[in-house]
Amino acid sequence: MAAADRTGPVVHTPYGAVRGSYERGVAVFRGIPYAAPPFGPHRFLPPVPPEPWHGVRDALTFGPTAPKPPYSDAFAQYLSDPVVPGDDCLNLNVWTPEPGPGARLPVLVWIHGGALTRGSSSVPVYDGQTFARDGVVYVSINYRLGVEGYGLFPDAPANPGLRDQLAALRWVHQAIEAFGGDPDRITLAGQSAGAISVGALIAAPQAQGLFRRAVLQSGAPEAADRDKVRRMVRRMAARLKVSATAEAFAAVDREALLRAQAEVGRLSGPVLGGPSFGIVIDGDLVPRDPFQVLVEGRAAAGTELLMGWTREEHRLWLVPGGLLERVDRLGAVALAGAMARCHAGHEVPRGYRILRPGAGTAEIVGQMVTDHLLRRPLHRLADARPGTSYVYEFAWPSLRPGLGACHALELGFVFDSGDVPESAKLAGAGSPRELADAMHTAWVRFATDGNPGWEPWDPAHPVQIFGDGGPHVAYGPRDAELALWAATPAVTPAEPAPASVPTDGSPTRGTEPRPVVRLLRRPGGARRH
Repeated sequence: MAAADRTGPVVHTPYGAVRGSYERGVAVFRGIPYAAPPFGPHRFLPPVPPEPWHGVRDALTFGPTAPKPPYSDAFAQYLSDPVVPGDDCLNLNVWTPEPGPGARLPVLVWIHGGALTRGSSSVPVYDGQTFARDGVVYVSINYRLGVEGYGLFPDAPANPGLRDQLAALRWVHQAIEAFGGDPDRITLAGQSAGAISVGALIAAPQAQGLFRRAVLQSGAPEAADRDKVRRMVRRMAARLKVSATAEAFAAVDREALLRAQAEVGRLSGPVLGGPSFGIVIDGDLVPRDPFQVLVEGRAAAGTELLMGWTREEHRLWLVPGGLLERVDRLGAVALAGAMARCHAGHEVPRGYRILRPGAGTAEIVGQMVTDHLLRRPLHRLADARPGTSYVYEFAWPSLRPGLGACHALELGFVFDSGDVPESAKLAGAGSPRELADAMHTAWVRFATDGNPGWEPWDPAHPVQIFGDGGPHVAYGPRDAELALWAATPAVTPAEPAPASVPTDGSPTRGTEPRPVVRLLRRPGGARRH
């Protein structure tokens, strides 16, 4: 139960009472631990409950962020990523208009993106005030990143970062009523790697019953190739001159570990391919490819899905660092690399050329990779769940030169946080107020009753367009391009983990084609984001 005193509202959680503050008409609680610090004896292992505390704990400032390397200078001019030092990084934040039981308000749980290597809940764009203002209890979480959260080792379980997210979701389901939320109306939402995480969680057997709805923005459910993840660990181990085990990595200085991670992942990315961290099939939390599980209807039965992408996702992947120009210069060589990455025949880029006359190689490559990674699997997921799926496209181009309607641009509109400087880094100054109203309202409506305000997916493929002449529904706006892939598998199945060895880090046969990285290699090249 909540109580108000002169210093702020107090709410009792499963591990102790916390005191928040009132800000702009809503109650805010920051840095609440949902699990113990994942270091020392808990390093590289599944999360465990935090130590209960006596008295009232202040929850007035953001808690520590997970260890992560900084963005390169090229990306830092567009993306903010605050660092809060400390080990107690498995924490969350709550914004609520009514901090007390009985309100039974809808709840939105936010999982940030950042390629599973960067990001945190303290990014100013993700401020939950606007959701709480509009009657939604908003929760944002931190979780382990990079090798700490997604490294594959022979002596530690897989996917500890995803297990952190599950622990946070369980905390929300257990505790949120005391903050004014309804545990039966939880919407799990994420963007980019956060959306991939949402897909894995709603497919996970252990998460069933912990959510009602889900939002997948610019990320489709997938299972990463285990060998691709193992290569990240092996290359880090080679740089650090240690064995590729959790025990050896735990003995390495944390800053040295982050430097090695950044160096190994420097030229990997959505367009380039290459080794990277990802959620893998582990025979336990992720027993099968989440995409296949959801398409087959074996999990999240009756769950409403809101899914979307931006019109030019690839521009954030290619514009920083000048990669777009280099892809254009490489021409047919870069196109061949993209065809290998996307497992596409010659008819696919040929068709894109016809549908996009005058487009350069980078535009064709970028749209191909976006369709392969995002639009095709999300279309197929919507096809498998007609009547309960809603699809949208964010089409407004940034006022920053060259970015267009790029990856992550929509977030300032989703959160109605365009007035914060960190939103302007990506959108430019003077982004349209009415567009933020429309997109934010759609998410609030979806979290409230499962209907964002347009018709659900059906054979006509209705897609709500935000930012191209005002919100409107277009029917099958991507169908012509996606039809070019008819002879190409919608996803490349990940190699399954042996059922008898569910969580070890042993390598499996890779399915990732040789990346284009070597063709584009130069100092200061693109990084994942």
